Amino acid sequence: MAGTSPPEVTALSNPSETALDGDEAEDILSPPLSSLREISTLASWTVSTYKPGCGVAALRSPSPTQFWQSDGPQPHLLNIHFFKLVSIARLRIYLDLESDESYTPTRMQFLAGHSEYDVVEFAEWRSGSTPEGGPRGWVDIGLERCWGRGGEGEEDVGVDGEGEGVLRCMFLQVKVLENHQNGKDTHIRGVQIWAKDEREGRRVGRERDGVGVGKAKGVLESAEVWEDEVEAWIEDGIGDAEIR
Repeated sequence: MAGTSPPEVTALSNPSETALDGDEAEDILSPPLSSLREISTLASWTVSTYKPGCGVAALRSPSPTQFWQSDGPQPHLLNIHFFKLVSIARLRIYLDLESDESYTPTRMQFLAGHSEYDVVEFAEWRSGSTPEGGPRGWVDIGLERCWGRGGEGEEDVGVDGEGEGVLRCMFLQVKVLENHQNGKDTHIRGVQIWAKDEREGRRVGRERDGVGVGKAKGVLESAEVWEDEVEAWIEDGIGDAEIR
């Protein structure tokens, strides 16, 4: 019997423990850019409906052989609640027309805000934007209308106008409006959410300025490690709960 998934999802085991082959493993496990980090574990996930065994846990699995399957009327909703304001730099969905046929989404709407009560649309995806033969693999969702540098102190949610391609939000919603061949229920095999990694930027900056290069051993090296730890705590907010 259909039901709503639990509001919070336990963090998955290390993706490297999942057996994947060749290019499939590289596509799933490797970040698209070294300056980004995947932040899906900073959120709780819910779906409008699901088939038993094909709920949030299957969607969050690193293997594309598992998927979320809805079990109810359209539109089908995927809600992602972050525990703090995040700056999303890349968003992509895993679809497979060859395997899913009429379960494959052909039109999806993407909305964001502080909560589900103040969302606004920031992107709409249609299958016409994919190569001939339909989607099979990761589909990037455009963030061109979004704005916000993602720096400290920026509290506005940026989801309108011509922007910098960074989405500031606490709540993200994926709404499946249509499926291939007018199918009723839908399959989504994966969702990845990437944010700018400010800690990586600081590390690169220090290396460029020569900090940490040619340091004496012992006390100076220990002090540098401690400095990195303190900066990481300040960035994340001392005392803030964060699921990694």
